[in-house]
Amino acid sequence: MILEAVMLQVKSGMEVDFEHTFAEASSIITSMKGYLSHELQRCIEEKGKYLLLVRWETLEAHTIGFRGSEEYQEWKSLLHHFYDPFPTVEHFELVSPTK
Repeated sequence: MILEAVMLQVKSGMEVDFEHTFAEASSIITSMKGYLSHELQRCIEEKGKYLLLVRWETLEAHTIGFRGSEEYQEWKSLLHHFYDPFPTVEHFELVSPTK
């Protein structure tokens, strides 16, 4: 399992629209091959800051499957105009499982 982690900074005043649009766009990502789950967290201390966590079966499910798809173009069109600056996407793998 690969964890995609993205810190999102949404433009001031666009937070409500972003949250509604993200809920709509979620159906896109959930339909992708290799998708496992995702969550969007809103920062308490800093308005407009969000953490997106997406779990994928493999790195390629995200980087090739999703990013190379027509569905990604729709995702991009719905969401990318909300971000400033554009976020950096990072991928993580589990070091040791919790007990």
